[in-house]
Amino acid sequence: MIITELRAGDRRVRKQAVEVLMAAFAAQGAYDLGAARMEVAESLQPGHISRVALNDDGRILGWIAAIAQYGEPPAVTGWELHPLAVHPDYQGQGVGRALVADLEQQVTARGGVTLFAMTDDEDGRTSLSGVDLYPDPLAHLQTIRDRGGHPFAFYRACGFAVVGVIPDANGRGKPDIIMAKRVGR
Repeated sequence: MIITELRAGDRRVRKQAVEVLMAAFAAQGAYDLGAARMEVAESLQPGHISRVALNDDGRILGWIAAIAQYGEPPAVTGWELHPLAVHPDYQGQGVGRALVADLEQQVTARGGVTLFAMTDDEDGRTSLSGVDLYPDPLAHLQTIRDRGGHPFAFYRACGFAVVGVIPDANGRGKPDIIMAKRVGR
């Protein structure tokens, strides 16, 4: 596996990135073809990082991107990881971890010190779903549990910490869990 930059001029790889994004999020119904194409195109804009993991045949196994969120170039300190997509045939084989590690290096090289991810729970995969998190969301965060393959467990395994929650971000009982990690020196 090789991890490299997703280039705007490589239509074949861009098309594969769209396909991987749709396949990875098919169960959530998060992306139709138009939305997936837009997501990939946006990742190629200034202030973004876009990387792909390719197999020996040049086929995409996974794709990761990040958006500069805090600070101004050249001193962007905070980057949002969005999105991370690994083709279902390659999930659980280290592709996602390798993409996250590579992204950490890319963010560090650009002077970043924090990488964060927003992990929606719209389908009951954590103990925060279906619960009224008000008036004390932080108390609920102390006992957060994975109920079935939620991304927060993956990010924790990659060294991210749960740093917050936005209750009802996706409707009542459907929070957005905020994960973050210090990167760099």
